[in-house]
Amino acid sequence: MKYSKAESIFPEELLRVIQEYVQGELVYIPKPKEAHLKWGEKTLSKNRVSARNAEIKSLFCNGISIEELAGRYFLSCESIKKIVYKKN
Repeated sequence: MKYSKAESIFPEELLRVIQEYVQGELVYIPKPKEAHLKWGEKTLSKNRVSARNAEIKSLFCNGISIEELAGRYFLSCESIKKIVYKKN
Protein backbone atom coordinates (compact mmCIF):
# COMPACT_ATOMS: atom_id res chain seq x y z
CA MET A 1 0.00 0.00 0.00
CA LYS A 2 1.36 3.40 -0.96
CA TYR A 3 1.32 6.43 1.34
CA SER A 4 0.51 9.80 -0.25
CA LYS A 5 0.12 13.28 1.21
CA ALA A 6 -3.47 14.48 1.00
CA GLU A 7 -2.34 18.04 0.14
CA SER A 8 -0.68 16.78 -3.02
CA ILE A 9 -3.67 14.74 -4.25
CA PHE A 10 -6.94 16.36 -3.22
CA PRO A 11 -8.19 19.79 -4.25
CA GLU A 12 -8.11 22.26 -1.35
CA GLU A 13 -11.92 22.35 -1.06
CA LEU A 14 -12.20 18.55 -0.86
CA LEU A 15 -9.37 18.42 1.68
CA ARG A 16 -11.27 20.84 3.95
CA VAL A 17 -14.37 18.64 3.74
CA ILE A 18 -12.35 15.53 4.62
CA GLN A 19 -10.77 17.39 7.56
CA GLU A 20 -14.27 17.88 9.00
CA TYR A 21 -14.39 14.08 9.47
CA VAL A 22 -10.79 13.17 10.26
CA GLN A 23 -7.54 15.03 11.01
CA GLY A 24 -4.03 13.71 11.47
CA GLU A 25 -4.97 10.05 10.96
CA LEU A 26 -4.31 7.49 8.26
CA VAL A 27 -7.33 6.75 6.10
CA TYR A 28 -7.56 3.81 3.70
CA ILE A 29 -9.37 4.59 0.47
CA PRO A 30 -10.29 1.29 -1.23
CA LYS A 31 -10.28 0.63 -4.94
CA PRO A 32 -13.68 0.58 -6.66
CA LYS A 33 -15.22 -2.90 -6.70
CA GLU A 34 -14.76 -3.24 -10.46
CA ALA A 35 -10.98 -2.71 -10.08
CA HIS A 36 -10.55 -5.65 -7.68
CA LEU A 37 -8.73 -8.69 -9.00
CA LYS A 38 -9.74 -12.19 -8.00
CA TRP A 39 -7.25 -14.35 -6.13
CA GLY A 40 -4.40 -15.50 -8.36
CA GLU A 41 -5.21 -13.25 -11.34
CA LYS A 42 -2.07 -11.14 -10.94
CA THR A 43 0.27 -14.11 -10.52
CA LEU A 44 0.30 -17.69 -11.74
CA SER A 45 -0.76 -19.03 -8.31
CA LYS A 46 -4.29 -19.93 -9.38
CA ASN A 47 -3.02 -21.83 -12.43
CA ARG A 48 -0.39 -23.67 -10.39
CA VAL A 49 -2.91 -24.77 -7.75
CA SER A 50 -5.37 -25.91 -10.43
CA ALA A 51 -2.67 -27.93 -12.19
CA ARG A 52 -1.53 -29.45 -8.89
CA ASN A 53 -5.10 -30.38 -7.96
CA ALA A 54 -5.70 -31.98 -11.36
CA GLU A 55 -2.51 -34.00 -10.91
CA ILE A 56 -3.59 -35.10 -7.41
CA LYS A 57 -7.04 -36.13 -8.70
CA SER A 58 -5.47 -38.08 -11.57
CA LEU A 59 -3.07 -39.92 -9.25
CA PHE A 60 -5.94 -40.76 -6.89
CA CYS A 61 -7.98 -42.16 -9.80
CA ASN A 62 -4.95 -44.30 -10.70
CA GLY A 63 -4.90 -45.89 -7.25
CA ILE A 64 -2.60 -43.71 -5.12
CA SER A 65 -3.96 -43.52 -1.56
CA ILE A 66 -5.05 -40.32 0.16
CA GLU A 67 -2.35 -40.79 2.80
CA GLU A 68 0.40 -41.15 0.20
CA LEU A 69 -0.84 -38.09 -1.70
CA ALA A 70 -0.92 -36.09 1.54
CA GLY A 71 2.71 -36.98 2.21
CA ARG A 72 3.81 -36.39 -1.37
CA TYR A 73 2.19 -32.94 -1.63
CA PHE A 74 2.66 -31.87 2.03
CA LEU A 75 -1.10 -31.46 2.53
CA SER A 76 -3.43 -32.86 5.17
CA CYS A 77 -5.57 -35.88 4.37
CA GLU A 78 -8.64 -33.66 4.68
CA SER A 79 -7.25 -31.26 2.05
CA ILE A 80 -6.55 -34.18 -0.30
CA LYS A 81 -10.10 -35.48 0.25
CA LYS A 82 -11.54 -32.07 -0.66
CA ILE A 83 -9.51 -32.08 -3.87
CA VAL A 84 -10.26 -35.64 -5.01
CA TYR A 85 -13.95 -35.69 -4.08
CA LYS A 86 -14.76 -32.20 -5.43
CA LYS A 87 -17.28 -32.28 -8.26
CA ASN A 88 -16.31 -30.20 -11.29
